[in-house]
Amino acid sequence: MAPSAGPIDLSGAAWRKSTRSSAQGQNCVEVAAGLPGIVAVRDSKHPAGPPLIVGPRNWTAFIRAVKAGSSPGPAQETTL
Repeated sequence: MAPSAGPIDLSGAAWRKSTRSSAQGQNCVEVAAGLPGIVAVRDSKHPAGPPLIVGPRNWTAFIRAVKAGSSPGPAQETTL
């Protein structure tokens, strides 16, 4: 998929909080579902702030690396 020419519409995003977020609401990360071809990540303390937008392959590689206890290497995907 080619990079977007303009702002990405996140109005249809269904944000969910990480299961690793603290009960007090600190250090929370939210991930958006329902966005074809992209994964959006944001800081739940600043929901109006800019989200991090990544491609699904990079997101999957990141999650696998975190679960394996290692740091992911540089991204191989160059387009969303």
